[in-house]
Amino acid sequence: MAGGEERQEKGPGVRRGTRLALLWTAVSVPLPGAAHLRMGRRRSGALILGVYLLIVAALAAAAVWIASDASGATTRLAGIAVQSRWLLAAMAGVFAAAVLWMAVIVHSWTITRPPGAAIGRQVLGAATVLLLCLAVAVPSGMVLHAGYTAHQTLASLFGSPESDGEPPHDDADPWNGADRVNVLLLGSDSAENRYGTRTDSMMVASIDTETGDTVLIGLPRNLEDAQFPTGTALAERYPPPWGFDDLLNEVYQTVAEDPGALAINPTAVDPAADTLKAVIGYNIGLDVKYYAMVDMLGFRDLIDAVGGIQVLIEEPIPYGVHGGVLEPGLRRLDGYEALWYGRSRVNSDDYGRMGRQGCLIKYVADQIDPATVLTGYRELAGATQRTLTTDIPQTKVPAFIELADLVGGSGSMSTLQLSPPQVYTGNPDWEMVKALVAEALGTGGDALPAGPSASPSASPGDGVQESPGDGTGPSPEDGLTEWQEYTGLEEPAPADPGRQVGEDAIDLNTLCP
Repeated sequence: MAGGEERQEKGPGVRRGTRLALLWTAVSVPLPGAAHLRMGRRRSGALILGVYLLIVAALAAAAVWIASDASGATTRLAGIAVQSRWLLAAMAGVFAAAVLWMAVIVHSWTITRPPGAAIGRQVLGAATVLLLCLAVAVPSGMVLHAGYTAHQTLASLFGSPESDGEPPHDDADPWNGADRVNVLLLGSDSAENRYGTRTDSMMVASIDTETGDTVLIGLPRNLEDAQFPTGTALAERYPPPWGFDDLLNEVYQTVAEDPGALAINPTAVDPAADTLKAVIGYNIGLDVKYYAMVDMLGFRDLIDAVGGIQVLIEEPIPYGVHGGVLEPGLRRLDGYEALWYGRSRVNSDDYGRMGRQGCLIKYVADQIDPATVLTGYRELAGATQRTLTTDIPQTKVPAFIELADLVGGSGSMSTLQLSPPQVYTGNPDWEMVKALVAEALGTGGDALPAGPSASPSASPGDGVQESPGDGTGPSPEDGLTEWQEYTGLEEPAPADPGRQVGEDAIDLNTLCP
């Protein structure tokens, strides 16, 4: 009789105790320490819950700060997120918090479960606790994977040290007192049915380090007679005055075929790109510090990773080999469409394409902010690792993020295209080119020291360089525009967006719809 009474009392107690234990264990997921308080362990429960609430309050305050973007909070967060030491510290913190959180969940079940429960209820309890731990482990694992992806991307893209001879990086003065920083932007074009790599898109972005004002200096792929720095192997093989015997977009491949003999720095990560950076800087009279090169097809993936780009198309743009057309209107272009917006030459030419490429850079700067980069980090990281190469040191990345925020915010963006009618590509006057660049930048900013390669023999006021058989400059007698004089067409200005006419740098807001 007594044994029957014991079994009768034990059964309902176990059922009720197991349910309550699982309930309090589940409560310890959103409120760690609650089960400890319930079981009278006030000191440990209060400590666990207090630390947890402090962390939640700090994260909430950070979220509000970021949402309000006070003092450029998003930009600062992005700057922190690209520094390896902070990434590793954050990953260690997330890992430790997840382990401690799961330990609290397990301990909550240990102190609340009823003693002597049947094996079935023990299995049920253990399975439930495992699921509760997974509710913490899975999102923590995703965060750790994100940190690992970012760390690997930074290490693979920006792993190069500071350039030889450069002073150590200073967070307070990342540009070493320079008024401008010059970056060569390269779009490379390679395919299975074509030998080698051609840099069909070449621009130097000269950025004011205080204001973010940027001048994009566009160099046509078909510029001829490029000159090489004195004393280099390239200058010996292609001596002045004629210089390089092919188009400018072939310099990269020429060096890539024999970097040991021709590269200015054969030990660079990409000797051909490093050499092209120096060559272009030499020819336009600027100290070009860094380069960034993206494969044209990879550009498609980069645009897709950030959700596309919004573009106002005023005239139909045919593209591709299958008769595709980018129709007029305000449209959000995906990566494939954006690629063809900047690549198509149907009913256009190299210089019209250059103009659209400049517009694309403006649209990206205007529309892609650090928050977009942070939310699309996985796709963006994968695309950049596949397609982007650069010699920007990792130490400079936070400074570049702040600079990009200036460019896309208060900074202006203008373009100077070294193309006809400004420059005759078949036989460019490089001294006049240097003068045009210096004028566009307002005394040239970080121009090369004075010397044979940097001292212009012509002033910007001398007018554009004449090409054989073409009239240049305005004609007051007949009232024709410079474009009409140059082309012989009735249209007063080019139809291509971004196409510059004239020797003065022009605001891209004026040229890009």
